Amino acid sequence: MRIIAGTLGGRVFDAPKGNHTHPMSDKIRGALFSVLGELDDLTVLDAFAGSGALSFEAVSRGATAVTALENDRTAQDTITKNIKTLGVEKQVKLTKAAAGAWSSTQENARFDVVLCDPPYDDLQVSTLTTLTKHVKTDGIMALSWPGNQEPPQFDGLVQIVRKQYGDAQLVFYQKIL
Repeated sequence: MRIIAGTLGGRVFDAPKGNHTHPMSDKIRGALFSVLGELDDLTVLDAFAGSGALSFEAVSRGATAVTALENDRTAQDTITKNIKTLGVEKQVKLTKAAAGAWSSTQENARFDVVLCDPPYDDLQVSTLTTLTKHVKTDGIMALSWPGNQEPPQFDGLVQIVRKQYGDAQLVFYQKIL
């Protein structure tokens, strides 16, 4: 896999072996960050980190701090290796936990951007709902969702952008008061 743009653009990193993660394609990842724009000085939560691709792309595009959550041991090992290979130890913190479990212990954690790319075979709507509390006021939650399903609505978030990409779609929400 490779980082698409930014200070780390063109750098390559590994994806976990096996089928427990589904790395987002370059096309959809590029579209995601095109909508988000520059992330200078922003904090990011990558709630279903998988390969870490979204975390690394966020840092490459200016995010100052990224918390990557992952519960699969193989993926955790791969992310740890990639963090070192890319030299982003100061910007990316891997937390070895499922998103829901992490959320229950981090009640007050807030981020400018929350990235959610749950496994399509287990979309975890209740976990996604819980993660909405971690979006700062006026912050963004970006969700990768199966293209053939209606995306969820969340209390306190307004859907601002929805884009279809074949069998996937990206849905962007903004936190309101």
